[in-house]
Amino acid sequence: MMGKQFNIFSAGLILAISFLFSGCATNPVTGKQDFVLMSEAQEINLGKQAHQQIMKQYRPYNDPALQSYVEGLVDEIGKKSHRPNLVYHVTVLDSPQINAFALPGGYLYITRGIMAYMNSEAELAGVLGHEIGHITARHGVRQQSAGTVAGILGAGVGILTGSSQAAQAANVGGTALIRGYGRNHELEADRLGAEYIANVGYDPQEMLKVVEILKDQEDFDKQLAKEEGREPRSYHGTFSTHPANDKRLQEVIGAADRIKTAATREAGRETFLNYMDGVVLGNSEKDGILRKNKFYHSDLNLFIEFPVGWKIDNLPDRLIAQTKAGDAQIQITIDDLNKNQTPKQYLDEQFKGQIDKGQPVQTANFKGYTGLTTLSTRSGKVPSRVAAVFQNKRIYQVLIAGQNSAALNKHDAAGLAMIKSMRELKSSEVKLAKPKHLKLIRAKKGDTFASLAKRSDITHHAEEQLRLINGMYPDGEPKAGQLIKIVQ
Repeated sequence: MMGKQFNIFSAGLILAISFLFSGCATNPVTGKQDFVLMSEAQEINLGKQAHQQIMKQYRPYNDPALQSYVEGLVDEIGKKSHRPNLVYHVTVLDSPQINAFALPGGYLYITRGIMAYMNSEAELAGVLGHEIGHITARHGVRQQSAGTVAGILGAGVGILTGSSQAAQAANVGGTALIRGYGRNHELEADRLGAEYIANVGYDPQEMLKVVEILKDQEDFDKQLAKEEGREPRSYHGTFSTHPANDKRLQEVIGAADRIKTAATREAGRETFLNYMDGVVLGNSEKDGILRKNKFYHSDLNLFIEFPVGWKIDNLPDRLIAQTKAGDAQIQITIDDLNKNQTPKQYLDEQFKGQIDKGQPVQTANFKGYTGLTTLSTRSGKVPSRVAAVFQNKRIYQVLIAGQNSAALNKHDAAGLAMIKSMRELKSSEVKLAKPKHLKLIRAKKGDTFASLAKRSDITHHAEEQLRLINGMYPDGEPKAGQLIKIVQ
């Protein structure tokens, strides 16, 4: 038995070693051998497939001039990268998220949300160069390959030893290895991004300005999250995890200073800002607009008034509101009406008749039905109010869940009032369903962000937000004649 086990293990080890060596390829950036499990053609095909999935989750932002401008920068930077043979595809996404990311094979994305906080072409180039760096260094491919092998070797250990615990340990080790790539990959992407923008004439130190901007935004969101009782949001990469004075970050960006010449181009502040004039800030009209506790959606012709003081998240597929204490939550989703039935029949069908204290709901424009039930979740039984509200051939499914019966009883009246508030938009509210936009102005003598905030459409922390989008947080002020962004 021992001999047989040794032979199987030896064969498995030889197979694994041969498999590892068969997956080596020259890294386009370092010239060294990297372990990868796919050719460049496979990498490009992977990127194409992943791009299709990304575009099912996001919309491209409908601004041809801005899209063309960003494409031009990407083409210029890509031709000066380590992989000039790749055709780089960039998409400006219609998303308020502060993000940019890249896929294998030349696909990269940047949101209008992150661009709203930038104030020069060089800053935009820095973010794009960073993402191109992920592509040229094949970070996605290398990480995917490491993950695949971690799974293969983990399964192999389990088979060879008969130990599920050993397999689990191997997989945990593989996961730790992959996660360990994070800091090194991000720093490498920063180094490459700085090098690439220096290659096209920008000062690589502009990369640090991007870090400062995103750090300021993250600090503000932490303050806001504390006030709202939620987790803060942050940018995904080194820009989020390291301050601008991080020594390693300064070193990798500073290394690109050797490429600088006397012909270093201007940062392009006004060029960039002119492209940002009129860009949507926050949620788009297609997603619906939140103004304090009121929701306006022009495409759905829908108004909802949420309970005052609840935290509201407008997600792509649902609306979620939660008490500050977290003891109750409202969730609203949409479904098609596919059968001629009443709201009561629909709700009974969905919950198999397990509805107590059912009652019809008549709003200003819609008919509905609501009642109490108990839902089974991973956390156990959750007392809930459910409702179905009909609008023509559309159904709004409403769930109001309490942490326990006492919590549901405490907040049930507020939840029921929200259901009854659902109606079509009034003619006077149509304009409220329009999103906020960035607008450019020349600062006049005596203008301050405090005075501009009083005339702004920003509903909260207007002064701080104006400073943030102009790169002057926390206490900067505009200078007379300076082109700045306001919100309307």
